[in-house]
Amino acid sequence: MPTVTVEGVKSFEVASGTKLVLAIEDAGIDILHRCGGLSKCTTCRVQVVEGELAPMGALEQERLARESSLGPDIRLSCQVAVESDLTIRVLSTASSTGMTSGPRPVD
Repeated sequence: MPTVTVEGVKSFEVASGTKLVLAIEDAGIDILHRCGGLSKCTTCRVQVVEGELAPMGALEQERLARESSLGPDIRLSCQVAVESDLTIRVLSTASSTGMTSGPRPVD
């Protein structure tokens, strides 16, 4: 099973193929997500520090292209599955924004 390390928080194992946003949330880590995994809001952004994710799908690529200030290491955790060890930074949390997360993204 791959290990996901959220920098400054903790490391945990996750079943291969698990959607990254769900793995983070299920590990008890505060991550903001608002659109239910539809690639519309970008609130579930993470920075990939180390490791590989599959190439971006069309929805993720299209949405992130609208955000000119984001680097190539930024991904939408609702659009990627964990397949190997990763180290990431969670960029938006519900507690730091005062917002509540939206519906749980579908597996």
